[in-house]
Amino acid sequence: MTERKLSLLQAVSLAVGTMIGASIFSIFGVGVKTAGTNLPFAFLLSGVYALMVGYSYAKLGTKIVSNAGPVAFVEKAFGNNPITGTLSILMWTGYVISISLFAVSFAGYFLPIFHLSAAFNAFVIVIVIGLFGALNYFGGSSAVGKLEFWIVLTKLMILLLFIVAGLASFNPSYVKPNFSAEGIKGILNASVIFFLSYMGFGLITNASENMENPEKTVPQAIYLSIATVMVIYILVSLSALGAVPTWKLVKYQENALAVAARPTLGNFGFFLLSAGALISISSALNATLYSGANAAYALMKEGYIPHPYKQLKREWMSEHFGLYLTCTLGLLFALLFNVTSIASIISLVTTILYIFVLFSHIKLIEAQKVGGKKGLVFFNLIIITFVAMEILFYQYKNAPKTFVTSLFILAGCFTAEILYYGKRRKIHLRRLTKTN
Repeated sequence: MTERKLSLLQAVSLAVGTMIGASIFSIFGVGVKTAGTNLPFAFLLSGVYALMVGYSYAKLGTKIVSNAGPVAFVEKAFGNNPITGTLSILMWTGYVISISLFAVSFAGYFLPIFHLSAAFNAFVIVIVIGLFGALNYFGGSSAVGKLEFWIVLTKLMILLLFIVAGLASFNPSYVKPNFSAEGIKGILNASVIFFLSYMGFGLITNASENMENPEKTVPQAIYLSIATVMVIYILVSLSALGAVPTWKLVKYQENALAVAARPTLGNFGFFLLSAGALISISSALNATLYSGANAAYALMKEGYIPHPYKQLKREWMSEHFGLYLTCTLGLLFALLFNVTSIASIISLVTTILYIFVLFSHIKLIEAQKVGGKKGLVFFNLIIITFVAMEILFYQYKNAPKTFVTSLFILAGCFTAEILYYGKRRKIHLRRLTKTN
């Protein structure tokens, strides 16, 4: 029996479910602390970054249909070399760390609602990863897409209620933009932090092989998901800032949106937004685990990441081995790292992948293999490179240990490529220059 394909609506739900996930609830207070009343402008600027990258994803995704996503783009442009191998491992590592972010965030919201102590934190993390791993194992893309649609619909209804209630009691005195030098700096810093909040549209290309008419569906789903999320983020930030003074949102930054719901919706609003956070995180975990497992298996088939050949021949292992491995490593990261470190590392890893996707797009335009405007892509590349540098500088200045960890992960991915796949292909470092 042929498995049903993801529709446009389900593909958009998959991306929106990931983008409106742990980040908007977990780091919203950090954004207020960084940008203050300028936060809506930071969300807008972050959305522009996403559209810059989304343009290349849309153009490349219509010609290169593969669950390997950005790695397939890079391989098409640069060939089968250490660059592609390193980025493939890095991309998959990004999915694994994202899964850990969502699992840790879920536990952080779940425990207080039921008045459970931190002693249950690890238990909840194990259960939630196991639960969504089982869903992906038994349900396949059709079940994942259907669940995403209903989860995203419920989540958007909660956020819509929050937006309407917040705007109805909007206090203009709380929302006075600051366009001084310090205010502009806050917008730039917050836009870099919240770039993480848009890092979900790329999952569309990682599920392209499981979509109806991917040549048409992929670009439509990318643009629709980014535009939808941008509007929601701006309205949510306006509602929160208009309901509660910034100092209070910063004080309760761990659950800032729930606090912002209290003035208009009372304790019910506080509970509702907390429930919305759990729903959002669940959908993000579900979508990322699905796409991450797809990417892992696609990369294993191509030989980019290690896998036991004999085990893959067994029917019960098959393509599910990518799911097993992704869940296991995601659980490991969730038990070892905190939310702040995880979020910062994901931002850097994904931005580096975006840089190489833009490089690949330029190269393929020159080869007349894909469409797009070279000058526009080059401009986008400059901006996204600036974003990556800002993330590194932010880590170095505010979290040195996270900065060192990020460098260790980057070096580790490159080393794994050279020692494993690079060795299998008998490719030496000197060939890297010839390839470029």
